[in-house]
Amino acid sequence: MPAHCQLTGARPGFGNRLSHSHRRTSRRFDPNIQRKRYWLPGEGRYVRLTLSARAIRTVDTIGVEAAVARIRARGVKV
Repeated sequence: MPAHCQLTGARPGFGNRLSHSHRRTSRRFDPNIQRKRYWLPGEGRYVRLTLSARAIRTVDTIGVEAAVARIRARGVKV
């Protein structure tokens, strides 16, 4: 599963692990990505979206139609 959100565009961040002896090794901060299925009443079908946990709350607030419109405005096929 790709580690980026279709709605917010959240992608992994990169940084360093820091051991007790202060050795630094690279690490990756992945966003909390979930696959969620929504009913799209305007098109009479379900859409499966790859969203971060924050984007799921955004969809709950603005509605699935507005969220899909934002995703399509970013140029992502739904």
